[in-house]
Amino acid sequence: MESRHAIGVALDRLFRLDEWEADPAFRRFIPMVYDPLGFDWAHFFEADFVQRFNGFMLAGREEMHTVFLAVFPTEGVLQSFLEQSEPGDLLFMHHPLFMECGDPRGTWGQGFLPIRPELLQAMKEKELSVYTCHLPMDTSLPIGTGGAIMEALEAEMIRPFLPFGNGHIGAICRIQETSTSDLSDRLRHLFDIPYVDFEGKTLDRIDTIAIVPGCGDVVSYMQEAEALGAQAYITGEIHCHIDNPYGKQRFAHMMEYVAETTMSLIGVSHSASEYLVMKTQMKRWFEQSTSLGVVLLPQEKWWL
Repeated sequence: MESRHAIGVALDRLFRLDEWEADPAFRRFIPMVYDPLGFDWAHFFEADFVQRFNGFMLAGREEMHTVFLAVFPTEGVLQSFLEQSEPGDLLFMHHPLFMECGDPRGTWGQGFLPIRPELLQAMKEKELSVYTCHLPMDTSLPIGTGGAIMEALEAEMIRPFLPFGNGHIGAICRIQETSTSDLSDRLRHLFDIPYVDFEGKTLDRIDTIAIVPGCGDVVSYMQEAEALGAQAYITGEIHCHIDNPYGKQRFAHMMEYVAETTMSLIGVSHSASEYLVMKTQMKRWFEQSTSLGVVLLPQEKWWL
């Protein structure tokens, strides 16, 4: 058993939350998805979360026994948490909202979606806690979304890039020499996905890669990685598959760049790229730093 307060302090320290103000993404997206529902999120969620959009979104019973690890609050993840948890248990996630990113070989997505108020109420009534950590986890090293990928690929950092907040969200790294085909196969198995999304050049020799977890589908990010010597660009999404005018414009812009890039562009799904840190580093951290039981809640489908 652990104290919720003590776990919160430890997580805040691990990801240096005191150095951050409001998360620039979710301070926009949480009002955007909840306000049209008439859901009073500003009073329902914890006061500190409403200011920072990281940390305890829900603070349940003080005594904790088990932590559940997930990346997105999908319907399936939340139902599993409610069914398997005991009062006081913790759900630790990267995102406080589900992002339906779309399937490169299937249906395009809707973007950010709210957690159904009924599920939020059910978690609160069961005295469960929910803690989320977005950009602070993306910039954190060695434990972080990018750090987990570097660790799994045995990649050596050459330099960080894409500065954001108190760190960087991307890294240029050296890896053991490989090919596009072999690297794609390795990533497919590492992230447990049925296929990678691929654009760009197929290369026989790759020893320098860019790692940008999550939504790396930004042409300027790729151009910077290419200028820094990357031969392959590994990210969650190489294309925006959000089914609206903005998503289609982003897709078209990317296709213009794809025609001229010298890199292999490899997408492993937004959710899978950010779940790896839960599956490896955060599982190990909770097991070594606390007495909590640890339960993994993988997403039911990674390309979603």
